[in-house]
Amino acid sequence: MTVQDGPSIATVIPVLNEEGQIGKCLESLILQDHSATDHMILVLDGGSTDNTIDEINLAVEKSKQNNGPQIELAQNPAKYVSNARNLALELIPSSVTHIIELIGHCVVPKNHISTRISSWEQLQSQVKENNLPPLGALGVKVISRKGKLGIFESWVEGALSSPLGSGGGQFDNFKSSGHTKIPAFAMHLRSAVEDVGGWDDSFISCQDSDLSMRMIEQGYSLMRCPKTTVSMAKRTSLTRWWKMGHRYGFWRTKIVLRHPKRISLREYAPWFGAILTALLFSVSSSYWMIPPLMYGAVLSLEALRSSITKRRISLILGIPICLIMLHTSFSAGLIDGLIRKGKESSDR
Repeated sequence: MTVQDGPSIATVIPVLNEEGQIGKCLESLILQDHSATDHMILVLDGGSTDNTIDEINLAVEKSKQNNGPQIELAQNPAKYVSNARNLALELIPSSVTHIIELIGHCVVPKNHISTRISSWEQLQSQVKENNLPPLGALGVKVISRKGKLGIFESWVEGALSSPLGSGGGQFDNFKSSGHTKIPAFAMHLRSAVEDVGGWDDSFISCQDSDLSMRMIEQGYSLMRCPKTTVSMAKRTSLTRWWKMGHRYGFWRTKIVLRHPKRISLREYAPWFGAILTALLFSVSSSYWMIPPLMYGAVLSLEALRSSITKRRISLILGIPICLIMLHTSFSAGLIDGLIRKGKESSDR
């Protein structure tokens, strides 16, 4: 990746009312150890009504004063993430060969871009040596935001770091590089994204999962690497946590209906358990309490483990609450996705 009449890397950040986080996000990108002339940042605002724009303008000036990367601000009239990323394909210069996806409430380490590039080149060589499909996207590991977490955010973070809450997707605590269907905060090969027609604007959420499945179907390899990370702020209230779980479940169904290979049976485990319990109860079996008791025991053990490893006693209560809410809201969303069409979520 070399500079040819412009930057080869573009970081694209859709935002909406991110005044509390976008400044930190942009600062972490300004301070990258990668060449500032080879990197640009495009922020697309979906109609913020807070001080997000002011924070972005401050970052623009700060980057200029520190000889940092070029930061451009554009408006995203359609508001949604998929619209922003498609608009970015039109706005970024032709020199850009790779696009990094980020969001406004995350921060990256100083060597984030340089590590992404070296990891890409290494994995691309492996792909070629093994005669595998060309590398189209490379994801990273998502970790907790830096600093002291509030009580509810620590509960949510604990639930997402648990094997019972992370799944195999964005919050998976993976340890080694490899192939994946869902690369988190991917760096995409621009030509690959254009090859499959960009992001589908009909997906208000989970648009990245749809794009990834279409790239796989088109013959691209998708991989992930834990060598660099994205620190992401999580939900700070149980109400928003519930809404997030329902939204993820709702749009997971929409993804599976379009891409059946995306299905993961473990995501339906709560429904299997509920149906088994209902069947045993309906036939007056004395064993009907076993599934919920086993579920409760597993949650309690996980809560105890997390409270010890994270040294936070409140997790004994918070982990079970958040996991039960996640499993319930996500499961309800899975069914809701079969019934309703997608519409705007209040959880943004």
